[in-house]
Amino acid sequence: MSGIDWPGLMRAGLCGLGLTPTEFWRLSPIELKIMLGAESAAPSLTRARLDELAAAFPDARKG
Repeated sequence: MSGIDWPGLMRAGLCGLGLTPTEFWRLSPIELKIMLGAESAAPSLTRARLDELAAAFPDARKG
């Protein structure tokens, strides 16, 4: 499996963006990503960033 949610991407492109199937399939993945606004989304949480957050906000036991 490719791990790509093709049905979801097609719904977003065809229904959300109003693209025709031909327009959708002519786009590069980065073009589709930009059109969907994914470039402005928050970056994915990396393990390094999770470690930073865990150090900054450690779990504390109550009582």
